Amino acid sequence: MQQAIIITGMLLGGLGMFLLAVTMITDGLKATAGPALREMLSDWTRSPLHGIFSGVAITAIVQSSSAVTVATIGFVNAGIINMRQALGIVYGSNIGTTMTGWLVAIIGFKINVDAFALPLIGIGMILKLTGGESRRASIGLAMVGFGLFFMGIDVLRDAFGGLVETIDLAEFTLEGMAGVLVYFGIGFLITLLTQSSSAAIAITLTAATEGVLGINAAAAMVIGANVGTTSTAALAVIGATPNAKRVASAHILFNMGTGVVALLILPVLFLIVKYAGEMLGLQNIPAITLALFHTIFNILGVLLIFPLNSRLVAFLEKRFVTQEEMEGQPIYLDKTVAVSPPLAVNALTLELSRMTAIVRRMGQAALSVKKVSSKRLSSDDMVVHKLSSSLAEFITRLEKEKLSQEVSEELALILRADQHLLASADQAALFARLQVDTASIEDGQLAAGIKHFHAEVASLIEMAKPGETDFSYDECERQLAQVQVDYDNLKASLLAAGTASRIPIPLMIDVVEQNSRLRRMARQLVKAMNFLNEVFVATSMLLPEPVVRSEGAMDATAGQETLSPSNVVRQDKR
Repeated sequence: MQQAIIITGMLLGGLGMFLLAVTMITDGLKATAGPALREMLSDWTRSPLHGIFSGVAITAIVQSSSAVTVATIGFVNAGIINMRQALGIVYGSNIGTTMTGWLVAIIGFKINVDAFALPLIGIGMILKLTGGESRRASIGLAMVGFGLFFMGIDVLRDAFGGLVETIDLAEFTLEGMAGVLVYFGIGFLITLLTQSSSAAIAITLTAATEGVLGINAAAAMVIGANVGTTSTAALAVIGATPNAKRVASAHILFNMGTGVVALLILPVLFLIVKYAGEMLGLQNIPAITLALFHTIFNILGVLLIFPLNSRLVAFLEKRFVTQEEMEGQPIYLDKTVAVSPPLAVNALTLELSRMTAIVRRMGQAALSVKKVSSKRLSSDDMVVHKLSSSLAEFITRLEKEKLSQEVSEELALILRADQHLLASADQAALFARLQVDTASIEDGQLAAGIKHFHAEVASLIEMAKPGETDFSYDECERQLAQVQVDYDNLKASLLAAGTASRIPIPLMIDVVEQNSRLRRMARQLVKAMNFLNEVFVATSMLLPEPVVRSEGAMDATAGQETLSPSNVVRQDKR
């Protein structure tokens, strides 16, 4: 009984030491090469193939496929890389994570821990303590992690050695496919609980080396650990963007598919491992055999999935589609209008009108007396940015053709209107995000001033309908001038109230800042109307009357669903 408690304690201690080591290695190396790793992820992924090599290299450096996968999802979330680039990194990270097995197999069982690991920890801690916030401290942290890594392996090795001497393991041996599935489940469960496939693989290799596990059982556990590592990605995308969810889904599908294939052809894989080991001159010991097995079946998985990458991307792009993505897709921009510059200008103008409707909707929602969540406004802001990106890409393709001076000038006006619409949308989102509680203002004059200012901005937003018959840019300019006067008066009143202690100074600052955002939103919207109106004048386009919905809500596509760039109402040029 006492021996069993000691062995259990050693197993838990060795595992804990190993997990701590992996965390320290990952954190230390990421901090040491942080900017370089970000550059590799964003710049070295021009194609899925480049992404694979980047994934292998980065994962081998930081010793954590989970960290690389989560970082990749973060880059996709931020829009730094697209999903196609990210998938290459995901594939490569599975190959790179096999480096842990090789460290355990080649170094972990052959070093004198006292002569190697302990000095490594000592030197690392000196660097850590004397390095402050410098890169030297991060290198020291990684060195300590490597020292603990090998000490953890040594403790696990001793624990499994004691287990072999204490327990008759023949009683627990499972044969056939049932046994393989059970050990697969054990590998998956260990990875799920520890959130580290490296830990599961280290345990497996150590157990196999000490005779606790047979080679087939150990291989099944390695496969289970490889599949179990997808749990980290699954947890990381809760509440993330659709593209991030697609990357995580690709990671899960790839690892599960690779695991299923590996289980089905397990005898064939061991033949490949045997011949590969002989060709490379590797020792025929369990740890090296399993490390080679882990590497080969991950490479095989990449070779199987890579030809299907485009189909996988196409399949996943149809999943997790949100309302924002649907609304953010251009309606009028396609190849049929790209061949004719005048039609292309018409299509771009219609998309700008959609953007204008969404920006107006954001402004109206921000000013609504009902509480509007910042999430809703952020969602609309995302739609505006997606449409803007589509416009820019479309215009870039157009510029490759020979364009007339007139069309070039119209495209320049469209781009300028687009930039001002983006700025207006951002200011509306920032206005709502400040969440200032103006209801707590007891001064009636201030409350009336804020209400009047908001009403003037709302009137301006209502006017911003270029392309419609009753639109007047001059009226918009006059209304903007009135908005500026009202803002100046409101700001002066707020400052005076703050000085006289009729309103708390922090609240006064917040109200001024919030209404400054609103004024900027109005100014950017009017600037956008100026350039968009010039496009309508230059092309002699008129939009039909929008369809009014029963709920009275502004719909970004209202009245435009049946339009095409070629049948928009036109006026004869005079």
